[in-house]
Amino acid sequence: MKTEEVKILLQRYFDGESTDADERMLEAYFQSGEVAAEVAEYAEFFGGIYELANLADDPTIEEDVMDYILENEHREKTRYRSMWKVVTGIAASVIIVLGGFLLYQEQQKSFKDTFQDPDEAYAYATKTLEFVSGKYSKGLAQLSNFDMLHKASDPIKKGTEPVVEFYDELNKIEKH
Repeated sequence: MKTEEVKILLQRYFDGESTDADERMLEAYFQSGEVAAEVAEYAEFFGGIYELANLADDPTIEEDVMDYILENEHREKTRYRSMWKVVTGIAASVIIVLGGFLLYQEQQKSFKDTFQDPDEAYAYATKTLEFVSGKYSKGLAQLSNFDMLHKASDPIKKGTEPVVEFYDELNKIEKH
C-alpha cells in the first residue's frame, strides 16, 4: 500500500469516518512490518489496538481484571485506613497540646478590675440592670396575651369533657 493511501486512511480513521474495511487495511499494513518512516509513529498505536482486540476475545481476561481490581481495592483501603489513623492521632495530639497551652495561659492571667472607682462601677452596674429589667418587662408583657389564649380555650375544654370522660370509661372497661 502506498504511503499516500495510508495517510488518507489515517485521516479518515482519526476523523471518525473510516469503515471496518479501512480499519482492517490499516491494521494489516501496520502488522506487515513494512511501514514507511512518515507513518511509523502510528505503528505502535495500531499494534496496541490489535493486541487489545486479541485480548478482548480471551475469556479469562475479565476474571483477571476483577481479581486485580479487588486486590488493589483492599490494599488501597488498608493503606488509607492506616494513614487515617496516623493523621487523626496527630490531629488529636495537636488539639490536646494547644488546649493545654491555652488553658495554662488563661490560668496565668490575673483578674483585672475594669473600674478604678467603686462609685463608677456601681453606676454602670445599675444602668446595666435597668436595661435588663426593661427587656425582661417587655418580654413579660408579650406573655400577657398567653392568658387571653388560655381563657379562650376554656369553652373548648368544657365542651370536650364529656367525650374525654366517655373515653376514660371505655379504657377502664377494656382493662377489666
